[in-house]
Amino acid sequence: MNRAVIYLPRFSEAAGRVASVLGAGLVEYSQTAFSDTVAHCREIAAVMSVGIAVRGIAPHLRDKWTDPVLVVVTPDLRLAIPVTGGHHGANAMARELASLGTIPVITTATERAGVPSVEGIAAAGAYVLVNHDSSKYVNAGFLDGTTGVYAVKGPALVIGGADTAFLVAEGEYSVGIGCRKDTTAEEIETAVRTVLSRSGISPDQVFIYATTAKKAHERGILDAVRALGRPVLYLDDRSISAHPPHSESGASRIGLFGVAEPCALATSKTKELVLQKTIIGGVTIAIAR
Repeated sequence: MNRAVIYLPRFSEAAGRVASVLGAGLVEYSQTAFSDTVAHCREIAAVMSVGIAVRGIAPHLRDKWTDPVLVVVTPDLRLAIPVTGGHHGANAMARELASLGTIPVITTATERAGVPSVEGIAAAGAYVLVNHDSSKYVNAGFLDGTTGVYAVKGPALVIGGADTAFLVAEGEYSVGIGCRKDTTAEEIETAVRTVLSRSGISPDQVFIYATTAKKAHERGILDAVRALGRPVLYLDDRSISAHPPHSESGASRIGLFGVAEPCALATSKTKELVLQKTIIGGVTIAIAR
């Protein structure tokens, strides 16, 4: 069992509902519940007060890269509070409980601002972050709009400073996505899979999806890309404008020369556009290598 819900006996009904949504096992609270569970579970939800949960998890905390994920769920199911591992799965797990009417209480700065984080990108794409200490500088840059994103095709030697994060990523292609406001996740996922199939590219060959930061608060793209198994990067206007589109675009209505093509190019490794923008319904897709 990879997930567990630790609960006080009086809150067993609520715990059962949480476990059902998360696909987790149930563990009744005891003095050893947290130590016993941490030994074999990476992600834990706790239906109890924050104080009890914090005291239970505290002896098992080392650093944010190895700490277990902990989300405290209030017994009335009103709130889901990521306590540890926000960028490493807790924020996502808290959001999973929305089907119960539970509100995720997200406190990580980048997610509150609707911008990417190094940890989030790495976790979503199963990438390896080589130098952990760089995350604080890069995430601050995401918040300030100053972090650049560069994709390099190897073999290559990359030299950077302490404020440069190095992600080791599999895959060859980057996919830029534009869409009309409130386009559903199903529409976006179907359009992407259709275009990839027509191009002879499997989702496993894509290492990143990208769109404009103006779409950061729309659930459609985020949920669609999660289903596709790779992360989405929200680019600022400066990064997008540095890569003019190869074809005409209607993105001027949001102050840009284009979305799909510039986003694909900005995050690509060789800056080669292999598929100009293709429109399916309300979704625009471009692919770069």
